[in-house]
Amino acid sequence: MNITKTPVMLAVAALAALCSTPTMAQSTGWYGGGNIGRTGATIDDDRIRGGLAGQGLGTSSIDDRDEDTGYKVFGGYQLNRNFAVEAGFFDLGRFGYTATTVPGGTLSGDIRVKGLNLDLVGTLPLTERFSALGRLGVTSTRTEGNFSSTGAARVPYLDSTPSQRSTNAKFGLGLMYQFTESLAMRLEAERYRIKDAVGNKGHADMVSVGLLYWFGGTSPAPRTTAAALAPTPAPLVATSAAPAPVIVAPVAAPAPPPVVQAPAPLMRVSLSADSLFDFDRSTVKPAGRASLDKLTGDLRGVRYDLIQVSGHTDRLGSSDYNRALSERRAVAVRDYLVQAGVPSGKVTTSGRGEGSPVTNAGDCRGETQTAALVTCLQRDRRVEVEVHGTR
Repeated sequence: MNITKTPVMLAVAALAALCSTPTMAQSTGWYGGGNIGRTGATIDDDRIRGGLAGQGLGTSSIDDRDEDTGYKVFGGYQLNRNFAVEAGFFDLGRFGYTATTVPGGTLSGDIRVKGLNLDLVGTLPLTERFSALGRLGVTSTRTEGNFSSTGAARVPYLDSTPSQRSTNAKFGLGLMYQFTESLAMRLEAERYRIKDAVGNKGHADMVSVGLLYWFGGTSPAPRTTAAALAPTPAPLVATSAAPAPVIVAPVAAPAPPPVVQAPAPLMRVSLSADSLFDFDRSTVKPAGRASLDKLTGDLRGVRYDLIQVSGHTDRLGSSDYNRALSERRAVAVRDYLVQAGVPSGKVTTSGRGEGSPVTNAGDCRGETQTAALVTCLQRDRRVEVEVHGTR
């Protein structure tokens, strides 16, 4: 059996991606998941007829079983926004044929394809929720065959249940839609190079849909905004006639009240978001805990009434997403302080988004996200902590 089929294109899914509304950036870190879908192969009928002709038999018909259901399970590590390393197990299902011969007889063959893979997965963001995927990898594939015959036909191999293990290449294309920081869906088309159970080289294809989950991620917290309270207009009083004018002596305008300035905070600390969190994440990473532990140590012995924690982002991405991300990061710092013993009632949080940059307008030029621009805007990504009270 020789397996040769062209992958199914993803044009419809690509059109859906272009019509989507951007609201989310991609996560990083460890993840796992699974896909299920249709697998396909093209049986080499000419090879089968030629083999039967070598036995002196004609072929009246061939019934191909060239589609099945396949699946894969995988785990990987998202190195950054653009690259991940992924390993998994796949089962492409079973394919086969039954040939009817003249004089009367049948020859049947089946093949099962499964194995392990190690892939490099590239990600190209199309919007903040949709990304295009490309993968290139290597597989260790096991193919198991089963051949049988009746009547005048005979199995052309010494072993009627052959098997083959081989190392081959695989590649694929796909799309990913990210629901939250932790959960995403993939639609993929993949081609697996293989050797069938009797040594013929070919490939099998799978078009599948699946879910993946980033471990340790957090879903975006809903952003709460206070409703604007419009002033109530004064009631209109109808009068029947205008009163006579009354002349009074001018009264001197009252002196303006003295301006009372809010006391300066006892302590103001600016923490680099890159040291506390992974890019586009809001979970405190181990390397960032040292900075927060130092902050909680500095708070010991200080009599404070209020601690204000505000999150800030750079200008990359949408304003709504940046505001939500900065709020989640401020909440993460607050939760860490509370776990360290700071009373929760004395800590407030706010997400300022990109509205209060540290960099000047001309410091970091460009709108397209590049490694140089991300590095230049590093000072804008921060969490500020202000402590108010008396020592």
